[in-house]
Amino acid sequence: MGAGVSVSAARRKRRTGFWGWVRRLLVLLLLWLAGVAGYITWVGQRDQAAPADAIIVLGAAAYDAKPSPVFEERIRHGIDLYKRGMARTLIFTGGYGGSGARFSESQVGRRYAIRQGVPARAILIESVSRNTHENLRQAAALMQTHDLHKAIVVSDPLHMARALRISHELGIDALGSPTPTSRFRSFTTRWRFLLAEVYFFHRDRLPQSR
Repeated sequence: MGAGVSVSAARRKRRTGFWGWVRRLLVLLLLWLAGVAGYITWVGQRDQAAPADAIIVLGAAAYDAKPSPVFEERIRHGIDLYKRGMARTLIFTGGYGGSGARFSESQVGRRYAIRQGVPARAILIESVSRNTHENLRQAAALMQTHDLHKAIVVSDPLHMARALRISHELGIDALGSPTPTSRFRSFTTRWRFLLAEVYFFHRDRLPQSR
């Protein structure tokens, strides 16, 4: 009987030890994810805007010739930086949202900026990108073609950490300037956006993830 009790106690100890390690790992995982979320939020609160060669406005959805509310905030902030003299060139990025679209996102941005008094000669666009990485890769190509070296990247606050990371990976000397207002204002939309960016933070580190 003594031997049986000893075996049972050993099994309970092993089970307790196993679940103890599981709990520790879960705590570490939660701390890591909280740290990543905190970093993304912190980067999105910094405005690094300073004199540069170009202002890159990252694309977002457009409805025919009208920018979505999210894209409009980015366009307006890019125009404001241009009018403040932060750079002499505006780069709008973003391709066609669908097969029936008349205008690419970048064309919508260009039209909007011209109506706000930005001269057409100050605007560069690309119309083939479909995501953030492609936005910035095409912007980098435009910068190289036009001998531009330093850029201010404009996007939503919670998108800024990823945008800057990709910019640096592509060799862009980038500064971040998040939109001072965002259409992602409600608790639900902000948390969804943040959770998506935490996911992309990890996904982008996987081979062939883009």
